[in-house]
Amino acid sequence: MSLTEKINEDIKKAMLAREKDKLEALRAVKSALLLELTSEGGGGEISAETEIKILQKLVKQRRETATIYTEQNRADLAATETFQADIISVYLPSQMTAEELKPIIQTIITETGANSIKDMGKVMAAASGKLAGKADNKTISRIIKELLGN
Repeated sequence: MSLTEKINEDIKKAMLAREKDKLEALRAVKSALLLELTSEGGGGEISAETEIKILQKLVKQRRETATIYTEQNRADLAATETFQADIISVYLPSQMTAEELKPIIQTIITETGANSIKDMGKVMAAASGKLAGKADNKTISRIIKELLGN
């Protein structure tokens, strides 16, 4: 079952269960996928990697918005955004922990021949490609800085 089909099924279930907040999050995902599908150069299909990138973007947007709402003492709005981010992240592959990432990133550092923080760009590019969907770039960046010695 493709992600779009799964989202459509879950939308139906949320409608029947009258889960308004969950429905809103699922419709946002469906909308983003449809936009990508119909965009110029979309080709009529969305790759699994693109789906993951779209979901990650949606989760990141909601988490950032929740942070802003929290800073503005709007806990009610922050809770809604956090809830939606949690709903959307269910469809993402499980994220790797820092302990799981370190050996992989260390291997990438060795393969690229990086030996200082000046080489972070090429390590980050290789790591982002290899770990797409498995870890967020913020975590990858932090580990690279740690391993290259700041």
